[in-house]
Amino acid sequence: MDVTRRPTRTSLYLKSFPAILFLVACTAPGSSSYSSGSNDVSARQQQVVRGRQLVLDHGCSDCHAMGVPSPLDPGFLAGTIDTAQFQIGPFKTRARNLTPDNATGLGRFSERQIFNAMRYGLRPGETPDVEITSTTPGQGNFPARPRYLAPPMPWIAFRHMTDEQLYSIAAYLKNGLKPVNHRVADSEGPPDFWAGAYAVAKMGPYPAPPFPAAAEKGGQ
Repeated sequence: MDVTRRPTRTSLYLKSFPAILFLVACTAPGSSSYSSGSNDVSARQQQVVRGRQLVLDHGCSDCHAMGVPSPLDPGFLAGTIDTAQFQIGPFKTRARNLTPDNATGLGRFSERQIFNAMRYGLRPGETPDVEITSTTPGQGNFPARPRYLAPPMPWIAFRHMTDEQLYSIAAYLKNGLKPVNHRVADSEGPPDFWAGAYAVAKMGPYPAPPFPAAAEKGGQ
């Protein structure tokens, strides 16, 4: 596909992910709550720092940045500029503002909505703050008519990260960044909101099949 601004990573879809290190502050799947005790505040801070490292490791700022992809830059994770967009067939898609600004960023969404976006590819603005237990539309709180994030957001790879990893990223985006008021134009897309592009036959199942799968070989 032809894009006007390409990520600096080798591939957003095929990038491998590091193993989980220190996991904290997620009391259960679908929850990221924590108490106000001093030890838990420290644990929450460690979760935010862990999320920061995952964001840096996985090249989020390669697309979601106004300038230099670094936390030193005031436009870090504040969304793409007008001239930076992806051409997906006839549609133009744009990387959104990920800072916790209430008007133009993620400030109005919960950590669980951000988690659901990375695990299931669901647009947080059109998906309720609920625990999802299925990938079948209409079952287990999965929307009957899902509205998916636009390509090239690599959620089909992010979905294989652990709950703790994804909640750590959500915690960093909500609590580790300064809000930046920067409105990104809406992405264009087909009437089915990309559902046709995300069929299991095209992107593989979740969870991933046990090792070894058809393209792998087992070892002793």
